[in-house]
Amino acid sequence: MTDREQDLPSAAEAAAPLTYGGYLGLDALLTAQTPLSSPEHHDEMLFIIQHQVTELWLKLALHELHAVLAALREDDLISTRRGLARICEIERQMLAQWTLFDMLTPQGYAGFRGALGTASGFQSYQFRQFECLLGRRDPAVPEIFAHDPAQRAVLERLQQAPALFDEFLLHLARQGHPVPTRRLRRDWAMTAPEDDEVVRLLRRIYDNAKAYAEVHAVCELLVDVDQQLQIWRYHHMKTVERIIGRRRGTGGSDGVAYLRRGIDVQCFPELWLLRSDATPA
Repeated sequence: MTDREQDLPSAAEAAAPLTYGGYLGLDALLTAQTPLSSPEHHDEMLFIIQHQVTELWLKLALHELHAVLAALREDDLISTRRGLARICEIERQMLAQWTLFDMLTPQGYAGFRGALGTASGFQSYQFRQFECLLGRRDPAVPEIFAHDPAQRAVLERLQQAPALFDEFLLHLARQGHPVPTRRLRRDWAMTAPEDDEVVRLLRRIYDNAKAYAEVHAVCELLVDVDQQLQIWRYHHMKTVERIIGRRRGTGGSDGVAYLRRGIDVQCFPELWLLRSDATPA
């Protein structure tokens, strides 16, 4: 038998039609919920599926975000806008899930909390990638994944590369906008300080929104992405407070206090600062 003949599907395989469940991998997807409480607590299924669905949305958000970064590098603002709009909608879907999670009572959560051990949303690899691509820089984050060298290496690599707003500024510079050199040639692993020159550049774009319609639209979508993430963080914090009060998180963090500190963190601060001195259109 030749190699080509070995690669050909069998008659049974060739005749088997593709099914809905087969295409979506539902056998694997719908058996991936394994409650660990004993006896099994009814509410643990809600907890598992809530987090699994969030991880699926994050997978799609990362898929779109990498496409946006590639589009910016190619100066393709049409694809950039489409991808950012999708990311905003994904964030809204993630936010909407909290209303269901709010139905988990403190007593219900206490019924299976012990089964979680030290597992925590703090350890979400995909959320950490999402934050990093949006500009968060924290050398401690990769160390959360010291147990998985491959994941740690990915996060270290992402922290060494331009984030979303960096790529946007690089695009603006290629189009002739006066982006300060210090923002184009810097250590990408460091958080860039708020820059008055960048604020002035963005304010000029906003003051001439018709002349810079495409760029202005991208700016507003970036604000949408940032705002939706802040709203999501706020509802996350309030949901956790509603369920565990002031108890520490399963991962060892100080729970609600830790989440509260992240609410006001902005991914693109210059896009917010320019609004302080807005002039009439």
